Amino acid sequence: MRSDVIKSGIPAAPNRSLLYALGYTKEELERPLIGVVCSYNEIVPGHMNLDKIAEAVKAGIRAAGGTPVEFPAIAVCDGIAMGHVGMKYSLVTRDLIADSTEAMAMAHQFDGLVMIPNCDKNVPGLLMAAARVNVPTVFVSGGPMLAGTLADGSRTCLSHMFEAVGAHYAGKLDDEGLQDYEENACPTCGSCSGMYTANSMNCLTEAIGMALKGNGTIPAVWSARLRLAKHAGMQVMELVKKDIRPRDIMTAAAFHNAETVDMALGCSTNTMLHLPAIAHECGIELSFDMSNEISGKTPNLCHLAPAGSTYMEDLERAGGVHAVMAELAEAGLLDTSVMTVTGKTLGENLVGAVNRNPEVIRSISNPFSKTGGIAVLKGNLAPDGCVVKQAAVAPEMMQHTGPARVFDSEDDAIAAIYAGKIVAGDVVVIRYEGPKGGPGMREMLNPTSAIAGMGLDKDVALITDGRFSGATRGASIGHVSPEAASGGTIGLVHEGDLIAIDIPAHTIELLVDEAELAARRAAWVCPEPRIKTGYLARYARLVSSADRGAVLD
Repeated sequence: MRSDVIKSGIPAAPNRSLLYALGYTKEELERPLIGVVCSYNEIVPGHMNLDKIAEAVKAGIRAAGGTPVEFPAIAVCDGIAMGHVGMKYSLVTRDLIADSTEAMAMAHQFDGLVMIPNCDKNVPGLLMAAARVNVPTVFVSGGPMLAGTLADGSRTCLSHMFEAVGAHYAGKLDDEGLQDYEENACPTCGSCSGMYTANSMNCLTEAIGMALKGNGTIPAVWSARLRLAKHAGMQVMELVKKDIRPRDIMTAAAFHNAETVDMALGCSTNTMLHLPAIAHECGIELSFDMSNEISGKTPNLCHLAPAGSTYMEDLERAGGVHAVMAELAEAGLLDTSVMTVTGKTLGENLVGAVNRNPEVIRSISNPFSKTGGIAVLKGNLAPDGCVVKQAAVAPEMMQHTGPARVFDSEDDAIAAIYAGKIVAGDVVVIRYEGPKGGPGMREMLNPTSAIAGMGLDKDVALITDGRFSGATRGASIGHVSPEAASGGTIGLVHEGDLIAIDIPAHTIELLVDEAELAARRAAWVCPEPRIKTGYLARYARLVSSADRGAVLD
């Protein structure tokens, strides 16, 4: 066993003495030691139940003959961090989580790992760590939140809550109506109930083969989630016996499968940051261009919130991610020969998967659209690319040309939006919010929700070198690369410049002639860094561009 280095033989006697200090018995130390990486805390709704999940995982490990050893991982609630300096600390935790988990797993030489994440950066951070450590590993998340119910009986969710703020500023919703959303949008523990980033990544963990069936969709409050956790604990012991490791599972073909499922589900644009970063840890490079190629042949089969009116619990009842994958596999869009944490191939796992609700999961012959949920645009404004969740864009905004309204921070933009200074036809440009310029690439749900809540989502586009929440809808185009702080064209845009967006053609152009752009580039001076000390300053010096997944160099 890998753990023998800390528990077997005369040289390990000091190590054993410390393990005995923890209360472990000789019999427990003779079994494989399985690290249980639990992200439980008391500030993230998606993580408040993870102590229960961890106990279930440990029960499964013990039942299968292993000894569980729990240690923590951090997590940030993006919703609580939204709209202030805290959001600069969200994306950067992905690398802190990966680094600290690697350190704990390597320092203590576990034979296997069970990762228990749930929210936005926690899932990819732990997947990155799993790839680095490369010991047998199973993922089991905390599960999605149930949808909320308003006083009138209609269902709701966090994205509606943010849009309600915009509606209130626009005079379309009174104080009582706002309070109704406030008290009912998030009714249970779990990752917020739409196809936002957390649920996107938990579904893709299933799709990439690192989690058991139901990981992405079984609600947090269902007892089936505890049974899943016990099975995850049991299954890691099978992987230890068979020596099946993350890099045996997370192959290039598996990442292509994950991107295909991403397009079919209509996942968050943040997956375009996280999948390349996870692949990078596996020695695999995913390009933006590949995303468009996959999207071009993958129909969009699901319209969960914010794109539609269905929620994660509806997807689970319809058959979950495996039902979506079965639709794709039948059309020949997935490589079903890939290995998974079940110890079986994807094709074997999909036997018996049934789509129980063709309105929630459309068939290949009746999709919401013939192309996938995400598109990558390129042009002189984003030579290296930018990303839009096209499944959540109104038809009227798939092509749009309008004057730029330029802001050098999210805070300035949101103030202008709330003050009614943005009008139909405008293209809001928010820059110096990228990985380096932010630093930390803030997620901008406040401005996009304000625009939607004010009823302008069919008339106004928003472009940024920052990123968006999975709860964002409308013509919200993020990850513009190169970013402004790296000398990208977005830093050269002037107020009133015309910008042309053509999502079906995958183009985005600043309609300014080359001579003028050359003059602006020659005169451009990078602003002083906003933050010059601490972790964010170090992060800004090391982070790469968004089109590379904002990995640290």
